[in-house]
Amino acid sequence: MYDAQVRAAAVAAMARGESLSSISKRFGMNRATLRNWRDRPAPTNDPTACPRCSNGHLSRGPYAHLLGLYLGDGCLSKHRREVYALRIACDDSYPRLIDEAAEAVLAVHPTRPVHRIQAVGYTSVVAYWKHWPCLFPQHGPGPKHHRRIELEGWQQEIVAEYPELFLRGLFNSDGCRVANWTTRTVAGHLKRYEYPRYMFSNESTDIMHLCQRSLDLLKIPWRVPRPNALSVAHREAVTQLDAFIGPKS
Repeated sequence: MYDAQVRAAAVAAMARGESLSSISKRFGMNRATLRNWRDRPAPTNDPTACPRCSNGHLSRGPYAHLLGLYLGDGCLSKHRREVYALRIACDDSYPRLIDEAAEAVLAVHPTRPVHRIQAVGYTSVVAYWKHWPCLFPQHGPGPKHHRRIELEGWQQEIVAEYPELFLRGLFNSDGCRVANWTTRTVAGHLKRYEYPRYMFSNESTDIMHLCQRSLDLLKIPWRVPRPNALSVAHREAVTQLDAFIGPKS
């Protein structure tokens, strides 16, 4: 087997008109290999390559969704030979969200299988790759709320481009759509009113700020009833979130 640099140098030599015999002697390979490289060019993009440290392609929309899921219920764990497992913990009560998480992982890293590992009350969506830390530089020891969580510039660009998908990932992991109620006196009678609202909860102040900034990009009003929780309750704002998040299922 020859590495990519040797192949590129040999192909460049053939393109310059150098004979197969000369190239074969210089690089120590047979002419059949050279003819194969000449007649069957290597693909421009390696589907297994990393989008950050190599020339791999990154599906930006699915990545924005997966980033939200990772910040909510995801983690990386190191295995042998520098391989990392990306794990997204999904509540078994919501099978559609499990399917969505698996689809997002597969769209970001399509050349390896996505596994579903059953645990008590939840399913872990798992995929193995050496380059997960390149895509999730927020990885580190300990819980996320015990360390700084900041997006790099290229991640900020993707979130700004796809704030709806990023918020979908966040709310699908650490958020919910609930029915609230209140009472009001009308013509001397106490009446009960129900209304929907979205709640997002996370112990990391940094992740809460990322959620708030994405809502601001979409001009969706929010409030913070307590330090680790965010609420979206205005009727128009709830309708806007319903368009790209909706109830869990």
